[in-house]
Amino acid sequence: MNAPRLPWTEIAPKTYQAMAAVKASTLRSTLGKGLMSLMDLRVSQINGCAFCVDMHTRELRQHGEAWQRINSLCTWRETVLYSPRERAALAWAEALTRLPDGHAGHDSAFDALRDQFNDQEIVELSWTIAQINTWNRMAVGMHAPLPDKPIE
Repeated sequence: MNAPRLPWTEIAPKTYQAMAAVKASTLRSTLGKGLMSLMDLRVSQINGCAFCVDMHTRELRQHGEAWQRINSLCTWRETVLYSPRERAALAWAEALTRLPDGHAGHDSAFDALRDQFNDQEIVELSWTIAQINTWNRMAVGMHAPLPDKPIE
């Protein structure tokens, strides 16, 4: 990994604090930290953000998530390890993260959400996905370094 490009959290501390406040707000949602961490990890995998993949894997382990589900997240469509609610959220996370791939599947992904989440939860989930996409772009762009410690 390359050295960090800039001390971005120090250069623009108010913006960083505002983003941290968005994250704190989404953590107060009714979605649950486990589901939100799954979304954070999946979006980070798609975006290739090593720092965020590491961080959200650690979070999931702290929440008691099994290694099999963490390791299989990138293949969630091919397994039975995820609930219908998680699957709907994962499809929505992928739709909102892969915007350049087109919007053809967004209606079906949104319809699947309606079966599993209420309006408040859909909006909270969408904010969660939007904010992790922003964090990924900053961490990748600024070369956020990985911690040098094993994940238990």
